[in-house]
Amino acid sequence: MTHAEPAHAAPAHPEPEHPAPAHAEPAHARLGAYVLPGRVDDPRPAIGQARAAEHLGLGTVWISERFGTKDVGVLAGAIGQSTSTIRVGTAITHFTTRHHLTLASMAMTLQALTGGRFVLGVGRSVPPLWRSLGLAPMTNAVLADSADIVRKLCHGEKVTYDGPAGTYRSLRLGDRADIPAPPIALAAIGPRSLELAGRHFDGVILHPFLTPDAVSRSGDRVRAAAIAAGRDVDAIRVYATVVVAPDLTTAEEEAVVAARAVTYFQIPEFGERLAEVNGWDPAPLADLRAHPKLAGLRGSADNVFTRGELAEVSRTLPAEWLETAAAAGTASECATRLDDYLAAGADELILHGSTPELLGPMLQHRPML
Repeated sequence: MTHAEPAHAAPAHPEPEHPAPAHAEPAHARLGAYVLPGRVDDPRPAIGQARAAEHLGLGTVWISERFGTKDVGVLAGAIGQSTSTIRVGTAITHFTTRHHLTLASMAMTLQALTGGRFVLGVGRSVPPLWRSLGLAPMTNAVLADSADIVRKLCHGEKVTYDGPAGTYRSLRLGDRADIPAPPIALAAIGPRSLELAGRHFDGVILHPFLTPDAVSRSGDRVRAAAIAAGRDVDAIRVYATVVVAPDLTTAEEEAVVAARAVTYFQIPEFGERLAEVNGWDPAPLADLRAHPKLAGLRGSADNVFTRGELAEVSRTLPAEWLETAAAAGTASECATRLDDYLAAGADELILHGSTPELLGPMLQHRPML
């Protein structure tokens, strides 16, 4: 009988699994892009956006889960059947919004549907979300043990477990395709989460609005933790998320970059964490949250306002923050900025804010990877 050990026990360190492609690497294999960035009321454009990403030669198409129109299982299945070579990743979903068996079943079904092109990205989120859903806040122990449980299930093992992630007498997938389990990546910002990714996950997904220097420091922490745990550091991928706005008008750029920044920095504690990671003085966050549109707001601003409505609010943020932690300007300038992030140690970039069909001119300024 196989047991998933609680996080406080001596941890096992399984080697990350990254399915080897059965085809030539895409032209821009180290670049990926989100489909359906932000709020949407119609998920169908994701199919065309994913096809555009594959046509451009991007390595991965990413899906962020949002209850209502962006269920990652449904979207990943549809995209997987509408494409043939590009990887399909979640950035992100969560362990506890689905039963561990359900999540493992979804992951392995997507692996079978895509021929091994699926990447499972998960995150921690914030305590207010879990309280609103009636679920316990996420802890490092739950994250580590959940990754172990899901990975063992994806390998076809039987799991008996009693610990922080729940109590399970006997879990096993009834049917399993003869295909490797997908890699599991953790979205992380703070030092403890980064170290957790290095010890227990197959990769880390870094948050938008980090500078290249912050990406470098974050990647170093992940890799140091992996080495300390006796893992193969070269098999653990660092995904850096970069908001891009190539060749846009001033108003469009403000909506894509600045307004999106508001939705992150306005969240109490979360905004401070981003500022800290970048080495910025967090004082401007008080002015941001005191803006008439945000004063007294509970929850995320993008649940209430459109990006256009948040553009005005964004002007309270220091221009330096937006200029140094995103890629905006001409297509050539954005391409150069992406090279800065890759040079900082990112294995792959997740392009955010601009949908794939808008990225062609920028990619023309980059060498094939």
